[in-house]
Amino acid sequence: MTGLRARGRARSMLAPLGVAAPLAAGAVLVALVDPNQPGHYPVCPLYLLTGLYCPGCGGLRAVHDLAHGDLYGAAGMNPLVLVAIPFAVFWWGRWVLRAWQGRPTPMGKVRPGVLYGLLVIAVVFGVARNLPFGHFLAP
Repeated sequence: MTGLRARGRARSMLAPLGVAAPLAAGAVLVALVDPNQPGHYPVCPLYLLTGLYCPGCGGLRAVHDLAHGDLYGAAGMNPLVLVAIPFAVFWWGRWVLRAWQGRPTPMGKVRPGVLYGLLVIAVVFGVARNLPFGHFLAP
């Protein structure tokens, strides 16, 4: 019976680990290949077409700075990414814990208010960083 339980626990861990593996590989790539050097990564399409910063502009450079321990530099590139990462790690850790305990994970059951709230935060941040008073939010 213990072998079946261990196999079930291992199987339930596949999804959270399957999400973490490519994210970790991407973080390692961004840590090794500097996004501040032109030609390594594509330019943001919104910035390319309009000259406006989207909410994600500077995100790769922020992750690069974080990977090198430069918290101040990361905050200067994209403070929204800097704030979002701890929340994402918390939610992922909660998912891992629930999977390890064998409890069902309510995937897809995010309350609409949470999604709308995240959308509002992203839009307000994106607009504010393009206005004169929000120049400190631009990368």
